[in-house]
Amino acid sequence: MTVAVTRDERLALIKQIAERRQKMAKVRARSTTVKNEGKKVKRDFIAIPEEKENVYAWTDAPKYAQQYYGETMYYTTKFDNDWD
Repeated sequence: MTVAVTRDERLALIKQIAERRQKMAKVRARSTTVKNEGKKVKRDFIAIPEEKENVYAWTDAPKYAQQYYGETMYYTTKFDNDWD
């Protein structure tokens, strides 16, 4: 670090600092531009309609069980009424 003693040395240091700040301002401006370029991308997403009920839910549970589990479901639930 340089210590300015005379007036000319002080003015020279002030000039160096001013030049360095100008360079840094240019670098900051460029980096801000680069950062903002990624934010300018517009993404269009599909609008999801509002659901009044769950369209993926089965309304007929026995039919679902028969279709996907078949005889496994039958043998599993065959003796359910014996406990009553």
